[in-house]
Amino acid sequence: MPSISPETVIAEISSATARRYFGVGVLVVLGVVLLYLTFSTPPSSVGWQILLGLMGFGALWLGKATWRASAMTLELTGTELRVQGGQVICRIEDITSINRGTFALKPSNGFLIRTKTAGPRHWAPGVWWRIGKSIGIGGVTPASQSKFMSEVMQAQLMELQKD
Repeated sequence: MPSISPETVIAEISSATARRYFGVGVLVVLGVVLLYLTFSTPPSSVGWQILLGLMGFGALWLGKATWRASAMTLELTGTELRVQGGQVICRIEDITSINRGTFALKPSNGFLIRTKTAGPRHWAPGVWWRIGKSIGIGGVTPASQSKFMSEVMQAQLMELQKD
């Protein structure tokens, strides 16, 4: 593999428009239905009514968070995986494995990265998450972009292991 400048963007992942609208739309409809049920036909118990209301507002909040997060683009450079604009998700030399298998605990249309060091927890609904040493990439992203990025990252790892 030829030498690549650390700042050159090799691959990008951005949200698929149809998936973005569908995912956010489902969350908003769920929130509206739950709030409608809360106020139109309240359950016999006040506790259930409060729970339905909280779930409705939670679904609306999650829809807003997903809309914001799915506007971002992930970039793979010669040295790191980052969010467009600078937030580093992981460095290539910190990756131990990449799993995109059917039974991997990964986002839809995405892949799972395992790193040597644990990082801070982060969640961008529909795009990526990090818990400890595991990073999930995918969700409302196109499978073709995710597959290409994971294959390029795998090639970068093999190149690092040769050195």
